[in-house]
Amino acid sequence: MYQTIKYEVKENIGFVTINRPEALNALNKTVLEELFDVFNKIDEDDAVRAVILTGEGRSFVAGADIAQMSTLTVAEGRAFGAYGHKVMNFIEKMEKPVIAAVNGFALGGGCEIAMACDFRIASSKAKFGQPEVGLGITPGFGGTQRLSKLVGKGMAKMLILTADTINAEEAYRIGLVEKVVEPEELLPVCEEIAKKIASKAPIAVGMAKTCINKGYHLDMFSGCALEAEAFGGCFGTEDQKEGMKAFLEKRPAEFKNR
Repeated sequence: MYQTIKYEVKENIGFVTINRPEALNALNKTVLEELFDVFNKIDEDDAVRAVILTGEGRSFVAGADIAQMSTLTVAEGRAFGAYGHKVMNFIEKMEKPVIAAVNGFALGGGCEIAMACDFRIASSKAKFGQPEVGLGITPGFGGTQRLSKLVGKGMAKMLILTADTINAEEAYRIGLVEKVVEPEELLPVCEEIAKKIASKAPIAVGMAKTCINKGYHLDMFSGCALEAEAFGGCFGTEDQKEGMKAFLEKRPAEFKNR
């Protein structure tokens, strides 16, 4: 169905693999359009409770497609950037958690799409960076905004303004990734985390993600008011009744996403 990505669902987990290994999975317009399509399908599919995003071959995403970008006009560049933002923002805002399994190069748009995910697990061979200023452009898919929120303003400026590439251990040290594992452990570790998330109440998971995302930009009292609404709303769900009943009966809960 898709030209540039692979998608499958196993045990309530959606696996999205960017599949342009000959181009190190660079993001062109087709990849972005197909990612937007598949994540919309995932968002509407109750069978999917968590998502793992990765890249085929030795690269996660090596960046946006330079060959395609090299001839863009100002208007075309703005449109390409706007579409990239549309995709990244959708991934970040959707209620279902998305784990970035970073298996290799995550440069430019690759670093940006990883940052749009809820958290990042990196192979020890992964490389991260925002090299855009070396190409005469700025980051265009959210890099100037998300990187500073993850690693701090000063560190973000140093990485973006020097266009330096860092390894997985340095990415972990500065807070860009949450965990570093050996290459052969990457997908099994991500699957283990995804299964753990998928076993929890989907409505509560989605509400918690939304509260964290929205609350990050609010003052403490406004954020707590948002949380209070979500907390109260959970008591109108069947999953809350099942979760607490199962706890009291000392058995695993069977959540129905209702």
